[in-house]
Amino acid sequence: MTLSPLEIGLGLLVLVLLAGIVMLVVQGRHRANLRSKFGPEYSRTVEAVGSPRRAEAELQEREKRVASFSIRPLSPQQVDMFTDGWMRVQTQFVDDPQGAVSRADVLLTEVMEVRGYPIADFERRSADLSVDHPQVVQNYRSAHDISIRHARERRTRRICGRR
Repeated sequence: MTLSPLEIGLGLLVLVLLAGIVMLVVQGRHRANLRSKFGPEYSRTVEAVGSPRRAEAELQEREKRVASFSIRPLSPQQVDMFTDGWMRVQTQFVDDPQGAVSRADVLLTEVMEVRGYPIADFERRSADLSVDHPQVVQNYRSAHDISIRHARERRTRRICGRR
């Protein structure tokens, strides 16, 4: 049986359409997996970079980068030490909320460093943290912003001579 050029063309068209459908399904699943894994961080990243495709590339790059880290669990002694530090931060909050927020920010940076996360700058830290803790990183960013705002206010008060 010989196929006519029209039949061959239609067959190729069907194959191209099937390949396109498979590609769309795979992309849709991949997007759904990233949305599920990163939660609100997915939406924040889309907004920050301007498109879902670029956001997904960014999130995948984060995953690759974090996979190369040597993340280690805390020892029982380190857990006790950081738990004590966290308790002190919480008790400090009543008398000095600004200082407590700043100390909490420092404490979290220390925990990340001990666990093996690079701590070069806040944006990189929060991006790296989002891979394993996407639900928490939003609060981390908010607390860090508060800490920065309070530090600026303290500097402004000192410069202006107010307490």
